[in-house]
Order: sequence, then structure tokens, then C-alpha cells
Amino acid sequence: MSWIDDRIEAYYQWLKDNTAIKEDTGTGWFSISTPFIGLFNDNIEIFIKKEGDKIILSDDSQTIENLTLLGVDVNRSSKRMEFMKYVLRNYGIQFTNKELTVTASEKDFPQKKHALISAISEISDLDITTKHTVASVFIEDVQTYLVEQDVIFTPQFIAKGSTGLEFNFDFHIAGKKSELVIKPFNSLNQGSVERFLFSWQDIRETRESVTKKEMKSLAIINDTINEPKKEYIEAFKSKHADVLFWSLRNTKEYSEKLNIA
Repeated sequence: MSWIDDRIEAYYQWLKDNTAIKEDTGTGWFSISTPFIGLFNDNIEIFIKKEGDKIILSDDSQTIENLTLLGVDVNRSSKRMEFMKYVLRNYGIQFTNKELTVTASEKDFPQKKHALISAISEISDLDITTKHTVASVFIEDVQTYLVEQDVIFTPQFIAKGSTGLEFNFDFHIAGKKSELVIKPFNSLNQGSVERFLFSWQDIRETRESVTKKEMKSLAIINDTINEPKKEYIEAFKSKHADVLFWSLRNTKEYSEKLNIA
């Protein structure tokens, strides 16, 4: 036996020593606490039940519910759902009513148990996607919200400013007397604030002279992860750019800001 065999055996022993099984009396279900770390730095837990010759393994909907608690809604984003479906296919996991399940026999139970734990771990990674992906997903969330509110808008609106430069705004809403450009911010920094204010002010005078409408701007800021710095909020307000926080999207203020004349 080589040194690697010893290490593998030690790993197996570590798995066994750090796996806890508890019976839910009267239901036929058992919970298995694993040594693998979940979203809240707790142990990933799965649930099993024997039905005839089959063994049902489940996450009891905890994976999706934990993501929801962190503000990650899989159903609101095609990118998130596409990623999750890829993981499910890869490990042969079923997804029904928020629950991850897989059916095993006594022979392939170890493999199916490992597959379910792997799927739970990878789907949980939706919480720590790259900043670019997260920002893109937040734009999708805002777009979904606008659709749900029956707001008529133009995505990826392009306008030329007084400098001759063209600027791209994520959303544009046109009214009879005014128009509104919208920029979702998943996070704020000095550079992103300056770029938005410059682009809006550069097109403002030009648009108003051409359309004869008041040109407004709106920054929708994701404040569900980190509280935005007050200095950035004041910068928007100093240039008369409206600000809305994502956490307040179901309030009257939101609908009033989006309901332009």
C-alpha cells in the first residue's frame, strides 16, 4: 500500500467520523449531516427514505430556500436557471417544487448520495458568481420587474450627447411630456457613478432640444447586499438624478417614479 492509499483511507475515515445520522421518528425519513459546508457555513444536510427497493434522497428544498434568503431568485433569471439545469443534468438530479431529489438502489446509493451533495454545493455557488455575472443578473431582475409592472420600455437605449459621443442606457421609458433613462447598479463606486452622471448630462440638453420633452434619469441601486455609501447617493441628488433602492421596489414611490407623463 502506497502513501496515497493511506491518505485515501484517512479521508474515508474523516467522512465517516463527520457524518451524523438522525431518524425522524414515525415518518421513515432520516437526516444525514455531512462534513461539507453549505451557504451559511453550516453542514450540508440531506434526507433519505426507503420505499420498497428504492431509496429516495432529498435536500428538503433547503438549497433553493437558502438562496432565496440571500436574495438569489433562480426563477427570475434565465442565466441562473440555465446554470442550475446544467448542474441537474450533469448529476442526474430531479427538481420539483424547489426540491432536489434523486432515486437510488442499495447498490448505487453511495454514488447517488455523492451526486446530490455535489449538485447542492454547485447550485449554492449561484450566491458567489462573478461580479460581472451578478451585475448582468441584476439587470435581468430589474427588467423582469418592469415587465411585471406593465411598464413599456426600450432596453439597451442608445442616445448621442452634445460631445458627439453615443451612450448606452439599460432602459428607456418615453412619455408624452418627458422621458426617463434607467441604470441599475448592483454596486456603486466612484467611477460608475461619474460615468452615469456624465453620460446622462451629456445627452440631456441634446435630447430636450430635439424631443421637446423633459429628460430625467433614474438610478436603481441594489441595496440588499451592501449599503451604498451616502456620498454616492448625494452625488446623484446633487445632479438631480433620481435614486430608488431595490429593497423598496414594492412601495408606492417606485410606481410613481416609473409612471412618467
